Formats: sequence, structure tokens, C-alpha cells
Amino acid sequence: MDEVFAALADPTRRAVLQRLLDDGPTTATALSPSFAVSRQAVVKHLGVLADAGLVTAEPGPVTVGVGRRSGVTLF
Repeated sequence: MDEVFAALADPTRRAVLQRLLDDGPTTATALSPSFAVSRQAVVKHLGVLADAGLVTAEPGPVTVGVGRRSGVTLF
């Protein structure tokens, strides 16, 4: 549970998670222009969210998603 709260403590990660909830699965490349950080930083944020079980990568082109749209259960 601590990993979830730690992941959500960062405002950029909360914004990434909200974007995925609103728009559905996408790629880190597609997410990057929406944030004031590099693509590599978005990838790192996604990694923290994935480690906390909040997002998951999907098969095929590298996409990430959260919630019912991606088949992942959000706490």
C-alpha cells in the first residue's frame, strides 16, 4: 500500500494517471507533449505507477493503460 501512496505523491504521476483514466491506453511518446518533462521522465513515472500496480503495459505496440479500458483493476 505504501508504494501506491508514494506513486500518487508526485503531481506529474497523478496527472499521467488522470490522463490515462480520461483518454485510455496510449504510449509514453504520445503522453510526453502533455507534460513539462521529457519522454524519458514520462517513462520513469510510468514505471513507478506500474510498480505500484496502478498501470500496466499492454501487448502489441508499447502502450500503457489503467482501469477498465485496459483490463486492469484500479484500487
